Amino acid sequence: MTRPCNCELSIENWIMPAVYAGHISQVVWLHPPWAQQISEGKHHFLVGKDLSTTTIRVTGTDHYFLSDGLYVPADQLENQKLLNLHVILINPTEASNSQEGNGEAASAKRLKLSTDDTASTSSVTSSMAAGDPDHTTPSLKAKEAQSASAPNKAETLLECPASSSLGNSECPVREVGKDVCQVLQKGDAYVLDIDLDFFSVKNPFKEMYTQTEYELLQELYSFKKPDRNATEEGLLDCVENRVHQLEDLEAAFADLCDSDDEETLQKWASYPGMKSLVQLVHSLKARMESPDYEMVHQAGLTCDYVELPHHVSTEEEIEGLIRSIKILLTAVPKPTLVTVARSSLDDYCPSEQVDIIQEKVLSLLGSVYGSLDVHLDYSNTASSL
Repeated sequence: MTRPCNCELSIENWIMPAVYAGHISQVVWLHPPWAQQISEGKHHFLVGKDLSTTTIRVTGTDHYFLSDGLYVPADQLENQKLLNLHVILINPTEASNSQEGNGEAASAKRLKLSTDDTASTSSVTSSMAAGDPDHTTPSLKAKEAQSASAPNKAETLLECPASSSLGNSECPVREVGKDVCQVLQKGDAYVLDIDLDFFSVKNPFKEMYTQTEYELLQELYSFKKPDRNATEEGLLDCVENRVHQLEDLEAAFADLCDSDDEETLQKWASYPGMKSLVQLVHSLKARMESPDYEMVHQAGLTCDYVELPHHVSTEEEIEGLIRSIKILLTAVPKPTLVTVARSSLDDYCPSEQVDIIQEKVLSLLGSVYGSLDVHLDYSNTASSL
């Protein structure tokens, strides 16, 4: 039975509720070289409802989850769901004279998940993501493979022998394709969710604040990592300290929204680790008549153990990533649904590039999957390509 979620979901936080509701159990996050929020490899952990707070929490111990205060031990979770998270690097692929001819053949030989190539939409058990996890998450949900020999078929299709006419830079992407096929065969259907800031991304807060202000935010919101071999007690202490740190910072900036006089500022600056708040607020007030302290706090929340990705790609880099994704998509089963997030209103995908990238992505999808029924939600229009 599907349980209602009494919260507002957005692009950066919809996956865990979907896992908790039982719709997704496999996530593949494909990331470019400049996005390093979650450590490479396979992560297996539980998602459930925290008995003490009734909020969704995880047993994952990656810094990505610890820094958000999301970790709890398994015995504190109810309605547990297992999530298998696969984090895979995608590099740009160099241009090759042979690519145009190989595209159709690879597409024709794409591994099918069902005899009629029609995926079931009854459930989603796999998810593949390409982009920034704080903002992006492409999702793949796959159908059962026809037979036990299917993985071998995928392996044969994706091998890159030395005599291959393909460019050498394509082989790593085809190796990724083998891994993705293995994951997709464990599910019933999949959705491919693409965020355009996978191809080029900005950290908008670096343009809102000066370098000094940004460094002060990093100091205020810095996350103290646990020891490499931390015990459960050590992890709980880490999360408790982090939650208290973020609660104090949230309260401080909420107070400053009401009054940012010197008395209020000095009161909060006396809290442990908040001395640099004085210099930050003085700098903001020198540049702005009325600083948006709520936005300052939101910016600070992105300054923990690693910066948000900031890499405005060249045209060559964008084309290289488009080639990589095309190689991958021609090797994996056809998705049930494709969703695309522009990420332009919040300036994560550069405004001067977003339309060009969208055109390239739609062209790529059309070349791999044929005619498309495109719904442009941001403009309330639909078109066929």
